[in-house]
Amino acid sequence: MQPDQVVRRRLTDAALAAVVGALVLTAAVFAGGATALDCTLITVGSLALAAYRSAPRVVLAITTAATTGYVVHAHPGTLSALPVLSAVHTAARAGHRGVAALASAVFLAGFVTTGPQTREVVERTLLLAGWFLCALVTGLADRNWQAYLRQTEQRALEAERTREEAALRRAGEERLRIARELHDSLTHSISIVKLQAGVAVHLARKRGEDVPPALLAIQEAGGEAMRELRATLEVLRTDEPTGTPALLVERARAAGLAVDLRVTGEERPLTAIVDRAAYRIVQEALTNAARHAGPAKVTVELDYSPDELTIGVHDDGIARPSRPPTPGIGLTGMRERVTALGGTLRAAPRAEGGFSVRAELPLGPPEEAR
Repeated sequence: MQPDQVVRRRLTDAALAAVVGALVLTAAVFAGGATALDCTLITVGSLALAAYRSAPRVVLAITTAATTGYVVHAHPGTLSALPVLSAVHTAARAGHRGVAALASAVFLAGFVTTGPQTREVVERTLLLAGWFLCALVTGLADRNWQAYLRQTEQRALEAERTREEAALRRAGEERLRIARELHDSLTHSISIVKLQAGVAVHLARKRGEDVPPALLAIQEAGGEAMRELRATLEVLRTDEPTGTPALLVERARAAGLAVDLRVTGEERPLTAIVDRAAYRIVQEALTNAARHAGPAKVTVELDYSPDELTIGVHDDGIARPSRPPTPGIGLTGMRERVTALGGTLRAAPRAEGGFSVRAELPLGPPEEAR
């Protein structure tokens, strides 16, 4: 609960306690004969109600003792039972029905002593007994209603969680099905094309003939298609990152790409969704640099600030502002990831040559849904 909500609730409880006390004090003054002791007992018994949420049994004990003392001393009317009725209701609502019933009996016993055993006193006592029974019943009913609401809310949350899990499971099953279909239908065909092209190139060189450029292009395209297909199947089989941006940089270096990694700011754990987006952005940017930048040097920058993570992937390759590339699926998906997180993305050729990707991702509380 927010601090301002706590303050408002406490002020409301204090106001209700003051209203109860004012009603009983007004009735005592108009009845006449109210002494300073009577007013003190009424005030203590009523104002104690302000703390009923945090200590219902203590409030019940104080209110019952003070109000019973007032009744025995001053012999007032039935309105004097209002503070005890309120305390009995709140105690029963908190689950202390035995203590609430005992407090009701104590007050009624004190009320019986307010005068001779006349019919009027008996009738008033029976009336109060009915009021206390109602206070107990309504307190228990309110408690059961609150428990029912909590259970309903929990069931709704559980149902929502179950639906989300089922949707994720179905999505995972669909990805695996697509991966199997792609593997079964395309992998074999591409492998055959690549193998046949390789055999043809080998035979041509063995005979001392010039290898046709189209045949070399087919062989190279087959290898590239196999690599892209494997990467696509890997993405389909798992939606979670398989490492960190630093590991991506190491892999790119091992593949022959000149990459530097620079980390500034205070590095800290990220939420799962931001961590996944950062991984995919660096992965896609390095892949594009390896494919399109030519023999270039790449710099990966990670800048951690209190509110956002800035990712920069810059190369000094062949891209020029006069020849902007056509955005492909990779850049489009990258932009969609960043936009979904409320961030910004700039991906364009640099004025000095090469290509630059810069993404700014807002950071939430660390490790909130890892």
